Amino acid sequence: MAKYLFVYHGGSAPNPADVKKVMDAWGNWFGSMGSAVIDGGNPVGKSSTVKSDGSLVAGGGANPASGYSLIEASSLEDAHKKASGCPILKAGGSIEIAACMDM
Repeated sequence: MAKYLFVYHGGSAPNPADVKKVMDAWGNWFGSMGSAVIDGGNPVGKSSTVKSDGSLVAGGGANPASGYSLIEASSLEDAHKKASGCPILKAGGSIEIAACMDM
């Protein structure tokens, strides 16, 4: 099985009254994938970009990451199928999927 990095973009922060519901949705999604979840990951804070000249630019670019997970899947299609149930999609966000390469 291959490993896939899911990089989450966007989504909306839940209001305090909805935090439990949102966290339960993420827990249910991860639970539905069972042992395919290698690292459930975490949300991330505001990002910066190190450019080729070594300078640091705040803001993370046009579509900054909002979190990540590491998932095991048999193919890109399988990873896509697993990603389709992610709660961030219902919150207006997106998921970037990248195959991890063994070195």
